[in-house]
Amino acid sequence: MALIWLQDLRLNAVIEGPEGAPPVVFLHALGTDLTIWDETVAALAPRFRCLRFDARGHGRSDVPTPPYSMGALIRDAESLMEHFALKDAVVVGCSMGGLVAQGLATKRLDLVRAMVLTNTAAKIGGPGLWQTRAAEVAETGLSTYAPGAMERMFGRKWQEAPAMPRIRAMLQGMNPQGWIGCAHAIAGADFYTTTAALGLPTLVIAGTNDGTTPPDLVRETADLIRGHRWELMRATGHLPMVERPEAFIALLADFLQSIGHG
Repeated sequence: MALIWLQDLRLNAVIEGPEGAPPVVFLHALGTDLTIWDETVAALAPRFRCLRFDARGHGRSDVPTPPYSMGALIRDAESLMEHFALKDAVVVGCSMGGLVAQGLATKRLDLVRAMVLTNTAAKIGGPGLWQTRAAEVAETGLSTYAPGAMERMFGRKWQEAPAMPRIRAMLQGMNPQGWIGCAHAIAGADFYTTTAALGLPTLVIAGTNDGTTPPDLVRETADLIRGHRWELMRATGHLPMVERPEAFIALLADFLQSIGHG
């Protein structure tokens, strides 16, 4: 891991895999960090150049004063890809990371040749929802917020989910100001029009147990993108890469092969 200096902050980034190999960039969900991709990158790094990083406000990256904008999150990803000289990458984004992926593809098609949008949408909730949640976290903290978040992520049997303790600890361990900053970025993001104009190869994944981005919402976004490929993962919530890593990796690897990436 290394802290990369950008113009206005430092981001914690990890790049693995052979230099010159086809690039794959991973963008994590709100309240998590780059380690949600551990199993996925371990499987792909022998053949691909894999970049992942902690979004601003998360993990070991800097925590600027909130609020943040979605444009800032997109610039962060763009700047890191330029720093590592990655072009024509497949960008894999989960939830908040999926919003960043859509914005990045719209802005920089030279950097993005294909997308994997997992458990995300062109718009996730409305400003009122996120403002309410941000106020709640500011007042009572992430430990109080966590049980509801875990139920939305893992489904009604969230307490029995093997991956839940790891994700709950991740959420509760982060700086609340980073969570609040990114919540404001999500509140202001609406990519329905711009994502509908995209025509690049796209795999869209949803989970049947996901209450944060339910399958119908994810499918609505998938249908905006011409020629997309759709996968619904059964008995899976908001974070398939940690809940069912082998199945998630198989879908991703098949998609990469189908588009001739590597």
